[in-house]
Amino acid sequence: MTMTYAQPITRRASRNRLVVPALWRQVVRGAAKDEQPAPAEPDRSAVTQLEIYDGVLTAFERRAEVQETIAASADRASAVRRIRDLLDVSQLQATAILELQAQGFSTASRDRVAHRAAELRAALTR
Repeated sequence: MTMTYAQPITRRASRNRLVVPALWRQVVRGAAKDEQPAPAEPDRSAVTQLEIYDGVLTAFERRAEVQETIAASADRASAVRRIRDLLDVSQLQATAILELQAQGFSTASRDRVAHRAAELRAALTR
C-alpha cells in the first residue's frame, strides 16, 4: 500500500496567501454601495523609508562621532546599541546607519537621501 503525504506548505506560499495589499483592502471595502468609503491607509513602506532616511540624515550631521563610535565597538550588536544611544534613534535607523559604507557619508549621498526624504514627506502629507 502506498501512502500519500500532503506537500508541506512553504513559508513563501503561506506568507503570500496572508498578505493583502492596503489598496486592495480599500477597493474591497469600498465595493459595497451602501457603505461609507474607508479612510485611506498610509503606505507603511513609505513611512518606514522616511524613518530610515531621517536617521541617516541625523548621522550625516554627526558623521565623525558616528564613525568613531562604530570603530570603537567590539561587534555589530554593540555598534548598533552605541549608535542608538549616541543619536537617540530607533533600532531600524541604527542598523541602517551601520550598514552605510564609507562612500555613503559623502555630500552627494547626503543630498540624495535628503531629496528622497523630502519626496516621501510630500507624498505622505497629500
